[in-house]
Amino acid sequence: MDSTDRRLISLLRKDARMSVATLAGKLGVSRATVSNRLRKLEDEQVIVGYTVRLRPDAEPERIRAWMGVLVEGNQTREVVAGLLGEPAVQALHDTNGRWDLLAELSVESMAELSDVLERVRLLKGIRHTETSILLASFR
Repeated sequence: MDSTDRRLISLLRKDARMSVATLAGKLGVSRATVSNRLRKLEDEQVIVGYTVRLRPDAEPERIRAWMGVLVEGNQTREVVAGLLGEPAVQALHDTNGRWDLLAELSVESMAELSDVLERVRLLKGIRHTETSILLASFR
């Protein structure tokens, strides 16, 4: 990845719906160059998808939570695979400090959150978890 690829990714992070023509103009390259670079980044799985980001208040009924996960011994790969298989896990982060992993959860109801927590507790290799429900976002 060179500086043009990094600038292209930066522009897409701000607005993934930006047209190829607009991206080309902002980067000072041809539309074909942008198309080729996008295809290459997708083929190499640097870009693995495009998504919609909503304001936190756009889905007020949705319950979001953070789960800190302490892994037992050297079972991180197994735990990561198990957590990534859980539909409620929106993102999973490797961290330092108190928790080995930090999972972002999103569910429709408290009952669904309870079910998710129960399934996660059954995953082999998890020593301890702590979940905090997101009450408000300020930015």
